[in-house]
Amino acid sequence: MHLTQEEKDHLKELALESIRTKFQNEPEPELGIESETLKENCGAFVTLKIRGSLRGCIGLVVGMKPLYKTITEMARAAAFDDPRFTPLAEKEVDKLEIEISVLSPLEKIDDPNQIEVGKHGIMMRRGYHSGLLLPQVATEYGWDRKTFLRHTCLKAGLPENAYQDRATEIQIFTAEIF
Repeated sequence: MHLTQEEKDHLKELALESIRTKFQNEPEPELGIESETLKENCGAFVTLKIRGSLRGCIGLVVGMKPLYKTITEMARAAAFDDPRFTPLAEKEVDKLEIEISVLSPLEKIDDPNQIEVGKHGIMMRRGYHSGLLLPQVATEYGWDRKTFLRHTCLKAGLPENAYQDRATEIQIFTAEIF
């Protein structure tokens, strides 16, 4: 999926308004969605930061709803339901930096060497365990491929070398990040 700058701006506006309206107990905003692209089902994550520090990040790997709806729901979830953080306070809203990652479909791989750091995100699964790291995480932390794989395993609740086990399914994806 390729988004225009106008569509990206619209999604960021929707994300911010969905958080603001939650404080007034109002429904999620619709803001006149005319773009057919924004109505396509697509996986996406919303990452919230304050002064560069993570404040919340939640998303859907597979698109079950139109992209604009996924963004409004994930923005609220990142602000109020990320179990790693206390719910966002109203006074924090004006300090928010919003980053949106629109995901490509997942692609199963057999060789971890296919992963390109900075381009691919990773989804790791084995049994009831799964974990995902977005492409930008490895870049932000300066990780190489092996470190990225290990951290994705740990995020999934697996041993850090689980990616070497054939029973572990590795999937990759790309993301349009803005």
